[in-house]
Amino acid sequence: MTDMPSSQQILTQEQRLHWVRFDNALAWQLGCTLKAAAEQRQAAVAIEVWGFGQVIFAYAMPGTSTDNLDWVRRKRQTVLRFGHSSLYVGQYNREKSREFERLPQISPLDYAGHGGSVPIKLSGGGLIGAVTLSGLPQVEDHNLVCAAMLRVIESLA
Repeated sequence: MTDMPSSQQILTQEQRLHWVRFDNALAWQLGCTLKAAAEQRQAAVAIEVWGFGQVIFAYAMPGTSTDNLDWVRRKRQTVLRFGHSSLYVGQYNREKSREFERLPQISPLDYAGHGGSVPIKLSGGGLIGAVTLSGLPQVEDHNLVCAAMLRVIESLA
């Protein structure tokens, strides 16, 4: 099991994941990179790349269920609403001694403060989507997404 990073550590990690450009071809490349990484780990995960108001890439590996797809949706909604990774949102609230899903303005049917969804932000700061994974423990979901994003971002340099 991977240790839970602090909210500040997660923010620092997010700052490295800004894109100079993003389009459907990069979404496909990112989704395929995540799929290959999950296969290498022999992990059963659901993957989604959401951008420009729609699903651009989605894949549910054998061994996943509709529960994974619901986790993907709830984690993605958290990123799109708050502009930070779902792991950050959950950890920030834990550090404030509160449970994200119990906040009065949050419906746990629609949002999840569990790791696995990371914002797609352009270098200028605009939030254009989210990359989400479900099937591993939350920190592992988050780290796998971040590693795949960084790999694709660095390939653009």
